[in-house]
Amino acid sequence: METILHIQNLKCGGCANTIITRLESLEGINDVTVNNESHSVHFNYTSDKQLETATSLLSTLGYPVEGAANPLTKKAKSFVSCAVGRINK
Repeated sequence: METILHIQNLKCGGCANTIITRLESLEGINDVTVNNESHSVHFNYTSDKQLETATSLLSTLGYPVEGAANPLTKKAKSFVSCAVGRINK
């Protein structure tokens, strides 16, 4: 199955690199792409459990899906994830 999630706090290629790296490390998640212009993440998954895990991981990294709570702590986490993504490029 495949999905496109629209996420919050996506800023740049560093963010995208972190998201791709972390999601692809999950079992059952593959073909991850990030579109900075549309603030979206596209990927394939094998079960609803993997989709839930991916959504939870995105939130933990500071990129909650659109419509979800986005407190200051999530925004701060996204800056850290962005910096890590830039370093690991």
